[in-house]
Amino acid sequence: QVQLVESGGGSVQAGGSLRLSCAVSGYIGSGYCMGWFRQAPGKEREAAAALYTGGGNTYYAASVKGRFTLSRDNAKTTLWLQMNSLKPEDTAMYYCAVGQACYSGSLALPYEYNYWGQGTQVTVS
Repeated sequence: QVQLVESGGGSVQAGGSLRLSCAVSGYIGSGYCMGWFRQAPGKEREAAAALYTGGGNTYYAASVKGRFTLSRDNAKTTLWLQMNSLKPEDTAMYYCAVGQACYSGSLALPYEYNYWGQGTQVTVS
């Protein structure tokens, strides 16, 4: 059973920083996607940042590029999202996700991910 547990959300003022963590447990296999998605009230879930463990570029949404950094440990058990220069429009529920059938060309597609965390709220004022 794969489990994803997020932490690190909270409330910050515009211009501040937060670091989200996602602890991954359970057997996933090899060559899969890991990422952070976000969903604001009334809006669709969108990918903020994602990577493919088999290599390739990291995906960043245009709205977060240059401000957010995605990283993971070598054991692939923890995924972090460092968020700097936060803006009010970054306010959303942030979800960690893993996609076993996902590949480097589908990083930003929510339906390619089959495991999701419970979410952590980020509020920027």
